[in-house]
Amino acid sequence: MKNDHYFTENPRSPRNERTIRLLYRGRILKLTTSGGVFASEGLDPGTGLLVANLVLRGDERVLDLGCGWGPIGIAAALSLPTGSVLMTDVNKRAVDLARRNARDAGATNVEVRTGTLYLPAGEERFDVILSNPPYKAGRETVLNILTEAPRHLREGGKLLLVGKGGQGILYYQHFLEEHWSHVEVLARGGGYRVLEARGPPQNVEAVASILGTQSLSRP
Repeated sequence: MKNDHYFTENPRSPRNERTIRLLYRGRILKLTTSGGVFASEGLDPGTGLLVANLVLRGDERVLDLGCGWGPIGIAAALSLPTGSVLMTDVNKRAVDLARRNARDAGATNVEVRTGTLYLPAGEERFDVILSNPPYKAGRETVLNILTEAPRHLREGGKLLLVGKGGQGILYYQHFLEEHWSHVEVLARGGGYRVLEARGPPQNVEAVASILGTQSLSRP
């Protein structure tokens, strides 16, 4: 259905589930995708680039924001022998798939919650926030992801973001460079960029005020 986007809470499009095989660090993962979720045909190039450049310590707490059917969060979990991952998505079908895929991949250090952006995370803080944002939801949504991230990062934490030129990734890179102390392009490929941002602004409210955005992570 034309208006049934992957950021819909309850998608009405047919499931049409399919099993795909992904090679990750020497393991073949059999994961399930479905209609009505992002990248229903299989792993998208942006997500693949982010996963390929994911370097985590063993004990970190990671947030996969807008997890879809789960490839980023599952890859992170399999890289964290003593760490843990929280995956969130507004799409209930995506959440169901992410839970199933985490179980099937043997990722036991994963929790998946339903809700908009940071709401499911409550007051929790993380060492790393990972996101391939829902660009089709609009610029305000993506800016909320960036402006709210500092509230959910521990000291020394980082935000990793992937996107391509047509999605406005250069705009978001410039925003991060203006408001965060350290921004690096970790990888490029196929028109996509993986950005790493560290040293978030101390006065988050001031940044939000400058942007004129409203928080989507709090009532």
